Amino acid sequence: MEERVIKLLDKCEAMSLLCSKASSYWNIIKICFQIPLIFTSSIMCILNALEDKNMKLPNIIVNGISVLLLSMNNQMRVHENLELFKKLSDEFLQLAHTIEGQDPETINREIINNWTQLYDSLDKQCLSEAIPTKYKQQVIDAFGKKNRYLPMKLNGASGMSAKNCSTDNLRASIIDTSVV
Repeated sequence: MEERVIKLLDKCEAMSLLCSKASSYWNIIKICFQIPLIFTSSIMCILNALEDKNMKLPNIIVNGISVLLLSMNNQMRVHENLELFKKLSDEFLQLAHTIEGQDPETINREIINNWTQLYDSLDKQCLSEAIPTKYKQQVIDAFGKKNRYLPMKLNGASGMSAKNCSTDNLRASIIDTSVV
């Protein structure tokens, strides 16, 4: 049972780190949309204040750029992804702290099953396609070097870790399953 707790704790910490990196990524994207929008709004304000009739076309162009930026921002769901990954990072970290804070003598199968269900529920909310591959690889490298367990989203196979992923072990498990 202790091994299940360690696996779950490692996976929670890895997912917290991954979601934190994803949150930072989406925050940068949000800022990249906000800065041009600030400029276009300021330019539109200046153009609207001018009484020159030749300002109609530049006003239309700047307004079109603003609408395009807002549409792209909404289509990419930047704000939603940012908030989702912030929330998930906090919840995975909170679950990890709960696991660490539990007295080892009081941990039983029911408690582990409840933690696992909570982890699975949080994991289902995580949009792995919205996380850049480079951040996934950074977490894999950080946890793999320390021989810690990784979530299935990062290794593709439940319960595997860098220490269990030798080529010989992988071949042996494939041979064992092909015989059955």
